[in-house]
Amino acid sequence: MSVNRPTPHDSAKLHVTGAARYVDDIPTPAGCLHLAFGQSSVAHGTITAMDLSAVRTAEGVVAVLTAEDLPFENDVSPSIHDEPLLATGTVHYVGQPIFLVVATSHTAARKAATLAQIDYAELPPIFTIEEAMAANSRFEEGPRIYSRGDSARAIAASPHTAEGVIDMGGQEHFYLEGQAAMALPQDDGDVVVHSSTQHPSEIQHKVADALGLPMHGVKVEVRRMGGGFGGKESQGNALAVSCAIAATLTGKPCKMRYDRDDDMVITGKRHDFRISYKVGFDHSGRVLGIEFTHYTRCGWAQDLSLPVADRAMLHADNAYFLSNVRIESHRLRTNTQSATAFRGFGGPQGLVGIERVMDQIAHQLGLDPLEVRKINYYAEMESADGGLSAPRAAAPLPPEGISTKEKQVTPYGQEVSDFILHGLTDDLAARCDYAARREAVAAWNAGNPIIKRGIAVTPVKFGISFTLTHLNQAGALVHIYQDGSVALNHGGTEMGQGLYQKVAQVAAGTFGIPVDQVRLTATDTSKVPNTSATAASSGSDLNGMAVLAACETLRDRMAEHLAAMRQATPASVRFADGQVQVGSETLTFKAAAKECYEGRVSLSATGFYKTPDIQWDRIKGEGRPFYYFAYGAACSEVVVDTLTGEYRILRTDILHDAGRSLNPALDIGQVEGGFVQGAGWLTTEELVWDAKGRLRTHAPSTYKIPAVSDRPQIFNVTLYEGDNPEPTIHRSKAVGEPPFCLGVSVLMALSDAVASCGTAYPALDAPATPERVLAAAQKVRGHA
Repeated sequence: MSVNRPTPHDSAKLHVTGAARYVDDIPTPAGCLHLAFGQSSVAHGTITAMDLSAVRTAEGVVAVLTAEDLPFENDVSPSIHDEPLLATGTVHYVGQPIFLVVATSHTAARKAATLAQIDYAELPPIFTIEEAMAANSRFEEGPRIYSRGDSARAIAASPHTAEGVIDMGGQEHFYLEGQAAMALPQDDGDVVVHSSTQHPSEIQHKVADALGLPMHGVKVEVRRMGGGFGGKESQGNALAVSCAIAATLTGKPCKMRYDRDDDMVITGKRHDFRISYKVGFDHSGRVLGIEFTHYTRCGWAQDLSLPVADRAMLHADNAYFLSNVRIESHRLRTNTQSATAFRGFGGPQGLVGIERVMDQIAHQLGLDPLEVRKINYYAEMESADGGLSAPRAAAPLPPEGISTKEKQVTPYGQEVSDFILHGLTDDLAARCDYAARREAVAAWNAGNPIIKRGIAVTPVKFGISFTLTHLNQAGALVHIYQDGSVALNHGGTEMGQGLYQKVAQVAAGTFGIPVDQVRLTATDTSKVPNTSATAASSGSDLNGMAVLAACETLRDRMAEHLAAMRQATPASVRFADGQVQVGSETLTFKAAAKECYEGRVSLSATGFYKTPDIQWDRIKGEGRPFYYFAYGAACSEVVVDTLTGEYRILRTDILHDAGRSLNPALDIGQVEGGFVQGAGWLTTEELVWDAKGRLRTHAPSTYKIPAVSDRPQIFNVTLYEGDNPEPTIHRSKAVGEPPFCLGVSVLMALSDAVASCGTAYPALDAPATPERVLAAAQKVRGHA
């Protein structure tokens, strides 16, 4: 069986030897031209004069295009057509593209782009949440509100209350391969586009609109990306459209790639959030009523901000049953880069809010934060035999007046039928010796006034599916050649996560052949149409099922023909170990394929899959937006120098639910990488804009992603054993985004360490840089 095995990534050798080919590595045809944007130098203003004569006469320049030169649509928005490729008179952030330079080299294009003379009548910019709220600068007419019960009344009647605010910064994607595209002109005005994108069909759509072509006139091909993390879901549109327009106008191949500083200045980031909260709770820490207000800076264009903010609301409960809850969300328009998709798509931001609440409740009551979390958990899933999903201590009873069944329902009305965190958390706590280590941390802090330690366990319950229901579909195309080799194509894109390898394993397992007999070809809109983005952690779920459907169709065709030729039944034909057993006769898969070809059996098939049982009304905030939930928990221990704010992650233990993992080696890699990226977001990765709206952290010298030395000194990752209750591909679960949320354990551990400096709650904002940790420690000491 090829699935559920830890096989290496299909491009692992190419990655480590530097031989993997990305867009910028594709050999360019003779005469290829190179593109660069001329960018706005002000955050908000009207262009009053623009002299591009020096740009046009610069060495190597072939053409310079402004909005007036574009032949058809001037739009690269993934949503409401509010994002022009080139500015149309008003600029909305520093770095917004105004004109496009087409030159004979990358360097010539970039140099020429700096020679423009542009005059602006500056307008008042809006940068902060306070400024946006005061100006009512927002997307949608007012706040979006989801609620259940009577939160205000429940809070007022509670024996204990708490309130607070947490600010969370954004995050730069920092994919190793920057944004890149290349367009090749074809006959009759058609175009082939190579793009580093997670969403080939959107590139196809936007290029077709920009050229006035039907979608069949545009072919988009993607073999691999050097990382994406959501930053290549919509941000690649501008490069691909620019290349296609320039290629059509000049009749020459055109290529564009951002240098790292341009990439960081032009493209969107993770949405930064402010979450204010008020909560009422009892003596055990059980939440009786809670209210959240989310404020998010969306930037200048809508992009994907509405579904991002929606998903933050949908994860405001994380793993906890909230009987009386109100969640209010403000989506604010500011004169900064248009915030976009990033791993977790708003879920991590919503989750951090409730984890802060649990931490503050425990601090206020003097309880173990893990026990407060567990008492608020949803009820555990029952197994098929009516027992609990795993041995564990008895779950706490639901709040008075609420049935166990009611305790299984989220604030948006979805039943949580697969909850396993009681057993998973108990398992993790035992594996990492949490109770003894917590006592040891307390003893250490009692005897050490300067160097403090902290420890925390945080869970994740992450919903899997696109909340835009129609995106939950996928197609595949599979060929069997007469020599028994298999080629397949699907709509998913490979960005290092191992999707191609997992899908190849699915195909190999279906045919009973080795994985190396299966070849995946580059994602291609001319082979599989109308693809969804490889996002929402759904790549394997959707494309794996589509490939399975196509492979089963072919296997059944082969079985029917082979059985008919041997007076056997199709059901008796077995495919395994590279062979096909038909009655008493055994053939190699190669021989079986050749026989079917000679018997005029079609050895090509398409497959299609759509996720069942999901429906969602985002306006009402009701429905079943997610097919299932993925779970996990992490225990992190940190040490902090309270005189400098410097800290280290000493140890992290993770137990993560991947269902029946398609490939444990790849999934563990995703968990490790996701955790480190999540911890980076909440600790070292700080985005800084100056008073003029200029991004000052636009290079590795000023923006600190975690290095190898920043990972936990002891790092234990284990996959939790158990099948997905839903009939997903081989009962596996998505593993792209959920582990990112486990980085929250580091923020809570830092909070625990700082809290030991005194009696006040530290209320750390994120990213919890050493400067913020130092300030929090000094503040806590000042209240001691």
